[in-house]
Amino acid sequence: MTALAEHDSGTAARILAAARELVLKRGVKGLTVAEIAARAHVGKGTAYLYWGTKEDLLFGLFARDFLDVVDSEIEVLTADPDNSRPHRLCARLVRVALEHPFVRALQTGDVDLLGALSRQSRSRELLDMLGPAAMMYRVLPVWREHRLARTDWPLEEQAYALQALIAGFLATAAQSQGNVVVDDPDKVIAAAVTALLGPEKARQAEVRAATDEGLRLLREGRETVLALITTKHETKPD
Repeated sequence: MTALAEHDSGTAARILAAARELVLKRGVKGLTVAEIAARAHVGKGTAYLYWGTKEDLLFGLFARDFLDVVDSEIEVLTADPDNSRPHRLCARLVRVALEHPFVRALQTGDVDLLGALSRQSRSRELLDMLGPAAMMYRVLPVWREHRLARTDWPLEEQAYALQALIAGFLATAAQSQGNVVVDDPDKVIAAAVTALLGPEKARQAEVRAATDEGLRLLREGRETVLALITTKHETKPD
């Protein structure tokens, strides 16, 4: 059995569910493996059979939120290549990210929820690989190549602007209260992305090619995150 398969066993799933419940209720700070194990109705030692440290356990929990977003996106793009068009993909990605609390927390730097784990190297790697804003940077050259984004703007500057746009929408939407409320956030995001990247000129074959490359990038990122999940850090157990 692989390390990941072990992490996905019934017992491990109960432990992860208990950890999720506790972290969302009170945050990471002060949380112990003993508390998580007790909530999952297993012994503390059982949890350590699957994860060497509390940090490994919690990182696995966070990473699975990102993997769920990626798996959902792979399914959506496979079903309809037109879903890879920038105005569709960006709006959908913001919405889906907000539906996943740990993706949202890492992207917006929610230290109250994540504690020191928000600054952990693996957490940064996770965000840099599959974070919504980072994913925009990776897919932008694909859009440019296939006439789904304007090319009369230096790539780095355009990528910076797109990342800022997506991060800004995520931060604004993540706030519990705001001064401005719109009926259809997806429509607003789509319009903003189109204004930034310009009108799409791709033919259907180019859209298909962009989708195929996007799927390759998503699967590549997924494999990298799976490797991070099964990497154990040598830290004294609590």
